Amino acid sequence: MDDAERGSVLVALGGNAILKHTEQGTAEEQRHNIGVTATWLVEMIKHGFRIAITHGNGPQVGDILLKNEIAKGTLPPMPIDVCGAESQGLIGYFLQQTMHNELVRQGLNLPVATVLSQCIVGEDDPALKDPSKPIGPFYTVMEASKLREERGWTMIDDSGRGWRRVVPSPKPVSIVEGQVIKRLYDEGFIVIACGGGDRLKGIEAVIDKDHTASALARLIGADTLLILTDVEGVYAHFGKKEQSLIGELTADKARDIIVNGSLPSGSMRPKVEAAVQFVEGGGKRAIITCLECALLGLEGKRGTTIIK
Repeated sequence: MDDAERGSVLVALGGNAILKHTEQGTAEEQRHNIGVTATWLVEMIKHGFRIAITHGNGPQVGDILLKNEIAKGTLPPMPIDVCGAESQGLIGYFLQQTMHNELVRQGLNLPVATVLSQCIVGEDDPALKDPSKPIGPFYTVMEASKLREERGWTMIDDSGRGWRRVVPSPKPVSIVEGQVIKRLYDEGFIVIACGGGDRLKGIEAVIDKDHTASALARLIGADTLLILTDVEGVYAHFGKKEQSLIGELTADKARDIIVNGSLPSGSMRPKVEAAVQFVEGGGKRAIITCLECALLGLEGKRGTTIIK
């Protein structure tokens, strides 16, 4: 495939591309991680792919909420939707700055812009009554128990890495700033949008980032939805001795995997659901893989590709 035929890609960055779970979350750590991410993203551009970017915000919004909680005796705490908007600005700032610097370093003249985005969700979305999205730092069992008792937080064991707070994660119905995002993208901007999510009438929830990525990809007319996470792709029998990477899935086969309950609800399942939604909504393909495999994933050599 010639570079001119590579097509457009919506890149959905997982939290690992911004902050690793073993890190404290300092500005230096996040700037470094995003700098590495920017290098991979610019490589995609150099190989002929036209990209837009969305991202998760779980660690960042959780830290902002924790700061609010600690300082509530001095300053009035802000609700989750406002903290979500703050996290969009924080991550968007790092992304657009590091992307600009990397583009300049490699001799490319492309404008980068962050759009503070709001998503409409349904009032009857069942996710609003079923907290499932982990946010913020990791806690020990004892700390989690204390937070559950003192603050009324819902806490879960996050894949054996520690205990975290979970909040509702509804699916987007539409993107309020959609026309602005589409216009900027059509005019050649690298757009950073829909990072974590915010709402017109704020609710105590964090938007489902994978389904938002699917909606954004369809909005801009992307050929490919590239969902980047911290594993190479979708595995059969994940975590067991016989685990094996699934290289390609049709939307129907992927839906079967979702229905039989073999995917964790808080991690890989929403990614596969979003991938199916994208290809059934007109997209050519969705790829789930890790940042380091992104370029090879776009070449069909790594990760999991879902087609109609």
